[in-house]
Amino acid sequence: MTARRPAMWLIVTWTLLSSAAGLGAQTVDSPTRLLVNATVVDGTGSPGFTGEVLVRDGLIAAVGDPGSIPRPAGAEVIDLSGLVLTPGFVDIHNHSTGGIFRDPLAATQVSQGITTIVVGADGGSPWPIGDFLDRIDATRPAVDVATLVGHGTVRRAALGDDFRRTATDLEIADMTERVAVAMSEGAYGLSSGLEYDPGFYSSTGELVALAREAAAHGGFYMSHMRDEEEGLLDAVAEAIRIGREAGLPVQISHIKAGNASVWGKAAEVLGMIAAANAAGLDVTADQYPYTAWQSGLAIVVRSRQFQNPDSVAAGIDAIGGGERLQVVGYDPEPTLNGLRLSEIATRKGLSEVDTYMLLMRNGGSRVIGHTMNDDDVDEFMRSRWVMTSSDGGIGSPHPRGAGTFPRVLGHYVRERGLIGLEQAVRRATSMPARRMSLNDRGVIRVGARADLVAFDAATVADRSTFSDPGLTAVGIDRVWVAGELVWAEGAVTGARPGKAVRALP
Repeated sequence: MTARRPAMWLIVTWTLLSSAAGLGAQTVDSPTRLLVNATVVDGTGSPGFTGEVLVRDGLIAAVGDPGSIPRPAGAEVIDLSGLVLTPGFVDIHNHSTGGIFRDPLAATQVSQGITTIVVGADGGSPWPIGDFLDRIDATRPAVDVATLVGHGTVRRAALGDDFRRTATDLEIADMTERVAVAMSEGAYGLSSGLEYDPGFYSSTGELVALAREAAAHGGFYMSHMRDEEEGLLDAVAEAIRIGREAGLPVQISHIKAGNASVWGKAAEVLGMIAAANAAGLDVTADQYPYTAWQSGLAIVVRSRQFQNPDSVAAGIDAIGGGERLQVVGYDPEPTLNGLRLSEIATRKGLSEVDTYMLLMRNGGSRVIGHTMNDDDVDEFMRSRWVMTSSDGGIGSPHPRGAGTFPRVLGHYVRERGLIGLEQAVRRATSMPARRMSLNDRGVIRVGARADLVAFDAATVADRSTFSDPGLTAVGIDRVWVAGELVWAEGAVTGARPGKAVRALP
């Protein structure tokens, strides 16, 4: 990393953009702080530089070379020698919808450097959106919270339990109106979860109609696609088609090649995304840095014939056998949680097929699928079109809930050198902020919100595991939200400066 002075035209341009967009960060009564001797990595992808940052009233007031910023009277000077200072991380795919109320200090989130979380992904969102955001403001958590509106949520509301079919025109009109209400109340876009009920049964035309309504409000479309395994390429094509026909940006959730049938297809998927962008569309994706996914046991059997032995056998074979499925949320018999399907079968004296059918008869389970390939994860991580997200959150049974962002910095940047530090920071900051049109965060510039992370690049690492997913990371030294310190010395501080973040009408 080479030393340089921040370009003044960037500072001026940022200040003017923030003002013009009406997105100036909420000011708070926080101390004036001067952060000195840090390696500043500003989130844009530009090389890091040794510098200092002045924080006042929850905003970044100045950025400069060492010694260039006058010391305001009474300012707290914080020496960050040996540490990297970056914008706070924006987790564009987070599942802390309920957890943020149970644990508003959000220890597993701020310990990663996350300062803004976005909920409502995979087609399931809080409802009504306005009430949820009001509750966030009343709770005042440690982090900021934004949301999408879920296609599955509005579909269930419009069709009730009769959702295993194509929607009528009247029902699509009903869903469209619900999306309009949600967007007017502050949602940032429309999400879908097309491997799950009730979204599984929707037509592409239905999704285009709802996405057009989100587009009319300046939103984007985020999709857990129909298939991340055998039908991966067709699913990517459908997501791109929805963006093209509805006229809005597309975000592909937790991009992956989900089992051995599509290992090696990452480059082809990325080629489709690159071609879409070259054609004038705006298509990006997000990724968690693990070779295992978490979902519901139901997705293993694509036909939805959960009690058909042949269909179940085909599904288990496609993912590579029951040893690749780890049960993590089986309520009728919690002692089975953490075991692989193959282990449960042995314990019960059943075949894997019969064991699967037994679990599904008793309500199913959350499951972690150890079915991905390191080479594909690497390929997606190197891509300019892919950003980092956790797909986890407070209380997640997957290690991504507590370890995602430090794992990228530790394992993929420092240990393997797969991507550079500046690229990794950009993936976690300005890329998701841009997708959300959050012009007041994601970069270190004058006028931006003072959401900041200081970490030790030599030691930062995830500690969460599949057997102990809640272990917090190491190496994240301090985290500020709106200028308030929320994480320091390996613990939450008790500060709760977070708020609901609403999309502008």
